[in-house]
Amino acid sequence: MLEVTTAGWLATLGLIAGLLTFDLLRAGLRPHAVGFREAVVWSVFYVAVAIAFGVAFGLIAGWDLGGQYFAGYIVEKSLSVDNLFVFLIIMGAFAVPADQQPRALTIGIVVALVLRAAFIAVGAALLDAFSFMFLIFGLMLLATAVQLYRHRDQDPSVQDNVLVNAARRVVPVSGGYDGGKLVTRAAGRRVATPLFLVLLAIGGTDFVFALDSIPAVFGVTEHAYIVFVTNAFALLGLRSLFFLVSGLLDRLVYLSTGLALILGFIGVKLVLHFAHTHNDAVPEISTGLSLAVIIVVLTTVTVASLIKVRKDPSLRAHAGRLRDPRRDRGSAVQTGDSDEIHAGTHTPDQDDQRRLASATER
Repeated sequence: MLEVTTAGWLATLGLIAGLLTFDLLRAGLRPHAVGFREAVVWSVFYVAVAIAFGVAFGLIAGWDLGGQYFAGYIVEKSLSVDNLFVFLIIMGAFAVPADQQPRALTIGIVVALVLRAAFIAVGAALLDAFSFMFLIFGLMLLATAVQLYRHRDQDPSVQDNVLVNAARRVVPVSGGYDGGKLVTRAAGRRVATPLFLVLLAIGGTDFVFALDSIPAVFGVTEHAYIVFVTNAFALLGLRSLFFLVSGLLDRLVYLSTGLALILGFIGVKLVLHFAHTHNDAVPEISTGLSLAVIIVVLTTVTVASLIKVRKDPSLRAHAGRLRDPRRDRGSAVQTGDSDEIHAGTHTPDQDDQRRLASATER
């Protein structure tokens, strides 16, 4: 059983807070468009930090728990790639200036980490108090896997984001960006900028994805500490990863299928674990097997995707979603002061239009 001391928690939180603060300052003090080389350097840095932490954790706590950490980290990292699809849609739909994208992503990631910490605390308490929550989480993941596979060739839409639409109804929004400001003055009054809506969209998206990813990582470890640090390290490198792979995401045409398989596998693992607690004859899936299955699935879908796209370059990947299509209720939504919102002078390109055509939400 893993027992983390108060000092251990404080040291971990200090490390994560320090990295987040550094990332936020780096994005805010010198706004600029992130190039490929910079994205590679920082992506490697955050992956190296996560690996180093895992090695140190394994040496201190033992490699059974260390294996759980790495399995959880790979699960969270793979699911976070699906987040990047939606981030691309958000950035395109709101025409976020290139120099403001890093800051928007960093703030969104901070909000996501806070929300996920709350989810993890609630999830850990429920699992500790009620063993049947393993069954509930397992069934949730199985249902999610089925829906994601059914709608693997579709994309979510920013137009149906609940938080964004609510804000548009009650908050006046300016017609363009004002640097990195969330609030500006227009026509003699204070109004929000489109960047404010971008942060709401990113935060809302991360909230929804947390409903899938938190139960998924609880499927490979029961320890709230491991769940938290794997989520934190997966999110920390997400901003740099966005700029590194944004041009490659459209090639991963089988990614949604692979994620559906992973979620389904972890769902089965949770159900078997619940059954095992009531009958020792029911087998459990080990952490080692879980890690192997996840790596094999991700490797297979990546290679298969690249082969498929090479044969047919016109193919494009989709983020997948969990709900049936709904008719768009209108792309132009009025604010409470009857000011129509425009995200600058941007006209979405063909990919933006294709992705936003189906007015759905994840």
